[in-house]
Amino acid sequence: MFALGAIFERFPSKQRLSEVVFLLQHDYLLPMALDAVADKTPSVRDGAKYAIDALYKELGAEAKVYGFLPLLISYLRKGTAKWQSAVVAFELVGRMADDAKMGMESLEAEQAKDVLREAMGRKLQDLIPIVEGGMHDLKAEVGKAAIKTMNSLTTLLQNDDVQPRLPLLIKAMEDPSTSSLQKAIHALSQTTFVAIVTSPVLAVLTPLLERSLNSPSTSQEVTRQTVVVVENLTKLVHDPVEARSFLPKLLPGTKAVRDRASLPEVREIGQRALDVIEKAMGQQTSGDHSESDRTVPEDVAKVLEKETKANGGLLQMTGDANIWALAKPYLSNMVAEDATDRKLDRINANIAPYMAPLMEEGKADAVAEAVHKFYVSEDERKFGAPPPLADGEVEIVNATFSLGYGGMLLLSHTNLRLLKGHRYGLCGRNGAGKSTLMRAIANGKLEGFPSQDEVRTCFVEHNQGEDADLTILDYCLKDPDLQAEGKDRIVAVLEEVGFASGPEGRQSEKVGSLSGGWKMKLALARAMLMRADVFLLDEPTNHLDVANVRWLQEYLKTHTDITSLIVSHDSGFLDEVCTDIIHYEQKKLVNYKGNLAAFVKAKPEAGAYYTLSASQVQFKFPPPGILTGVKSNTRSILRMTDCNFTYPGGSKPSLQGVSCQLSLSSRVAIIGANGAGKSTLIKLLTGETIPQTGKVEKHPNLRIGYIKQHALEHVEMHLEKTPNQYLQWRYANGDDREVLMKGTRVLTDEDKAQMEKFVDLGPGMGQRKIEAIIGRQKWKKSFQYEIKWVGMLPKNNTMISRETLMELGFQKLVQEFDDHEASREGLGFRSLEPKVISKHFEDVGLDPEIANHNEISGLSGGQKVKVVLAGAMWNNPHLLVLDEPTNFLDRDSLGGLAVAIRDYKGGVVMISHNEEFVGALCPEQWHVADGRLTQKGTVAVSMDRFEDSSKPGSSVASSVVSSAVPSTVGTPTQSDAEGGGDMAFRARKKKKMTKKEQKEREVRRRLRHIEWLNSPKGTPHPPDSDADE
Repeated sequence: MFALGAIFERFPSKQRLSEVVFLLQHDYLLPMALDAVADKTPSVRDGAKYAIDALYKELGAEAKVYGFLPLLISYLRKGTAKWQSAVVAFELVGRMADDAKMGMESLEAEQAKDVLREAMGRKLQDLIPIVEGGMHDLKAEVGKAAIKTMNSLTTLLQNDDVQPRLPLLIKAMEDPSTSSLQKAIHALSQTTFVAIVTSPVLAVLTPLLERSLNSPSTSQEVTRQTVVVVENLTKLVHDPVEARSFLPKLLPGTKAVRDRASLPEVREIGQRALDVIEKAMGQQTSGDHSESDRTVPEDVAKVLEKETKANGGLLQMTGDANIWALAKPYLSNMVAEDATDRKLDRINANIAPYMAPLMEEGKADAVAEAVHKFYVSEDERKFGAPPPLADGEVEIVNATFSLGYGGMLLLSHTNLRLLKGHRYGLCGRNGAGKSTLMRAIANGKLEGFPSQDEVRTCFVEHNQGEDADLTILDYCLKDPDLQAEGKDRIVAVLEEVGFASGPEGRQSEKVGSLSGGWKMKLALARAMLMRADVFLLDEPTNHLDVANVRWLQEYLKTHTDITSLIVSHDSGFLDEVCTDIIHYEQKKLVNYKGNLAAFVKAKPEAGAYYTLSASQVQFKFPPPGILTGVKSNTRSILRMTDCNFTYPGGSKPSLQGVSCQLSLSSRVAIIGANGAGKSTLIKLLTGETIPQTGKVEKHPNLRIGYIKQHALEHVEMHLEKTPNQYLQWRYANGDDREVLMKGTRVLTDEDKAQMEKFVDLGPGMGQRKIEAIIGRQKWKKSFQYEIKWVGMLPKNNTMISRETLMELGFQKLVQEFDDHEASREGLGFRSLEPKVISKHFEDVGLDPEIANHNEISGLSGGQKVKVVLAGAMWNNPHLLVLDEPTNFLDRDSLGGLAVAIRDYKGGVVMISHNEEFVGALCPEQWHVADGRLTQKGTVAVSMDRFEDSSKPGSSVASSVVSSAVPSTVGTPTQSDAEGGGDMAFRARKKKKMTKKEQKEREVRRRLRHIEWLNSPKGTPHPPDSDADE
C-alpha cells in the first residue's frame, strides 16, 4: 500500500496521463485501497490511507469529479464494503463538497472551487440516495459519517430560499418518520421561493416530495402543501434538461393527487401543479439557461479529434490507441465542464499536459490553444462578447476581488469595471453588501482597486457624528481633507449647494441644528470640495425633498467628468440618473447597460423596483388593541393645540401656532422642504420634546410606536447585542425603556424640586410628600391615582384625581405611570422569550438566524431599520409614527412595509419624500412651511401601485376626518363635532336596570359607605358609581 501511495504521489504531478491509467484503465486500484482501510494489520491500514490521500491531493477539480467521484459512487452503491471502508468513502465525498466551498483564496483556487461546486451539484442526483441510505446503516459509525457527509453536500445548494430549511430536510432524511416528513413539508410550504431552482436543489427536494406524494399515510393537508411546493418549485426551474431529469419522478404522485384526493380543493391544486410540470418539461430553448447553453462531452470529443488530426495526429506508439480511447472521453468531460461553467482559462491545462506524451513536441499545446479559441468564440456567440470601449470612453477601474464581512462571504472573485463619467446603480437585497463594498473602496481596502493617488474616491453617507457645536463653515475648514482648498473655494461651493454665506446665512448655523436633508447636502458639498473622481453615494435621496433631489439629479448628469456608484431604493432617481446597473447575483457583480427600466426589461423578475409588493418580504404588524372609552376609529386620541417651539440658540421658531390631531384611522403624510420643521412636529407629538407654549394631549392609555428620522440612533447604543438581546433589554422591566428617555419623561431640576414639595390634603390630613403612584382606576370621565406617601404605610395611601395632580405640577409623574399602564396592557399577551421574539423579528422581515446570532454592529442599514421597527411594534402600539421610514430599506422590504401599513388597524403618521410610498398609503397630507402647519385636504391614494391592488378592503381608504386640523369656522369651540373638545372618553350607554339590579346596587353602595366610615379621617368619599364594578 505504501508503494501504491508513492506511485500516486509522484506520477500524476509529472505525467498527467497517468490519471487515466489509475482511474480508468486500472479502476480497481482505488477500491482496493479502500478495502485495505479495513485490514487487520495497522501498517496496511496506514498505507491505504496514505495512498488514497496522495491520489486525492494530486487530482484537479475536473479529474476529481469525472475520475475519482464515479469510483466512490460505484464503491458505495455495491454495499459490500466493510464499515471502516464505507466510513472513509463517505468522508472522501464530504471532503470534496467541503473543498468546493467559496472562500477568499487566489483567483485560480476559487475558479477550481467553482468548477468542483457546479460539477458536484450536478452529481447530487446520484449522491443523495446513496448518502441517505448510509444514514440508516446499522453500524453507528457509518451513519454518523453519512450524516456529516450529507451536511457537507447540502452546502452545494446556492439557494437562499432553501438554505434555512436544510436542518429540517436533513432531519427528515435521517428520521424517515411521518412526523419529521410532515414538518419538513410544512416548512417548505411556508417558504416564498424566488431564486432560480437548479439541479442541486431538485436533487435534495425531489426524494422528499416524492415520498410525501406516494405515502398512503400522508394527510390531505400535507398533500395539499406538497403539491403547492411542487408547483412553486417547478415554476422556477428554467433549464429544461434539469426539468426532464427530476420532474418525471413527481408526475405519478401529482397525477394521483389530481385523480384520487378526497378534497376538491386539493384535486384542483394537483391539476394546477400537473399543468406547470408538463409545461416545464416541454419547454424548449427559451430562457436564460437553455439546452444550447450547455456543452456536451460528445461535441468536445469531435472538436478534439478534429484539432488533433489538424496538428499531425497521435504518435503511433504501442498501446497509445487504447490509452487514447480512454483519455478522449475523460478530457471531453473535463473540457465540457469548464465550457459550461464558463471557466475557459482552465481548458488548456486540461488538454495539453494529458496529450503531450501522445503527440510530437509542441503539438499538444497547439491542440489545446485551438480548442480554447473555439470555445471562447462559442461563449461569445451564446452570451455576447465584452463590450468594447466607445470613442472617448476611459476605463478608470478594472478590479477582480472577493469581499467578506464578519463571518459572511459577500462577493467571491467578481469583477468591477468602471468607466469615466458613467453613473452606476448598485442594486441588491438588504445585507447583500452594497454599503460594505463602497466602504471598502473608500477605505482603500478593496483588492485590485486603484489607490487614492490614481483614482480619488469620496464616500457620501448619512453620518450624524459631526461636531454638532461647530458652524458649517468652521466644520469644513477644520476637515483635514479640505484645508488645502482654501476658505474662498469652500464658501463658494457651499453657496452652490445652497448654504448662504454671511452672518445671517446658513453657513453660520451650527451643524447640530441641520435637518437630515441639509446634512446630506453638506456631505455632497464635501465630496465636491475633495475633487473626487468617483462619488460613492449611499442612499443620497434619503431626507432630501423633491427640489433637492432634482438638483442632485441635474448635478450628477451635467458633471460628466465624475463617475458615480449609487446605492438607492428610489426607483425614479435611478431611472433618471443611471447609465448602468450593477446587480448582485450569486455573490457576483453583473453589469447591465442602461437605467433601471432597461435593467427590469432585461431581468423581469426585478420588476419589484416599480411596484410595492409583499411577495418576497412580508411584514406583519400586531393588532393595536382596545383603547378605553374609544368606540370609534375617527375619535381623536392625540391632539396638539396652539404649540410653539424654538430650538436653543435658534433665531426664529421652528414651529408656531400649530394645532392638529390624530385618530386610529389616520393615514397622514407630513410634507415640506428640508428644515421646514416636519421632524420637530413629530417630536412634539410623541413627547420627544416639549413645546414652549401650547399643550399636547393624548389618551392616557395610548401606545405610540415611534421610529426617528435617524432610525439607527435607537440601536447605536447596543451594537454589542444581538437583535433578540436588544428587545429583551428594552422591555425587560415590563415597559419600554426608550420611552423613559424622552424629554417629557426625564426629570429636570424643577421637576425634582416639585417632588420635594408637600401636598396639603385638607383638614385632618395634614401635609404629605408624594413617594410614588402605585395604582389607577376609572373615575367619572377621567382617572384617579393611588398615591404612596413618603414615610407612611400603604394603608394610608390616598386616591387623588388626575386633574388635581396635574394642577399641583406632577404631570411627568402621572405621564410616567400612564405609560407604564399602557405598556402593561400592550405587553399583557407578550412573552419575552427568545423563541417568541424570533417569530416577531420574522414578522418584520428579519431572518431569525440573524436576529438570534448576529450582533447589531454587523447588520446592514436595512437590517438595523427592521430591528428598530420590531422594537417599536413589540408592545402593540395604537399609533405608528414614522420619520423617513423608507430610508435604508430595499425594494422588497419597502413593498412589505407598505402592505403592512396598508393593512394595519391603528393610526399612521409619516414623513417621507418618497412620493410613490406616500401616494399609495396616505389620503391626508399636512404641509409644513415657515414653521406653520396647513392641511391641504385629502387626496385619493394610488392603490394601483400595489401589486395586489385588486385586493378589496384596505384601511388606507378609511375616514380621515378626525385627523384634520380643527377648523375655526362653523363649529363650536368645545363641541365634539370634530373631536376638538376635552380629551375625555365616555363610557358606553347602560341599559335600564331591573328592580333586582337596583337593589343589588344599593347594597354595594351601602357597603362602600360603611367602609368609608371606618377609613382614616379625611379620606375622600367614594363616588356612587358602578363604573369600576
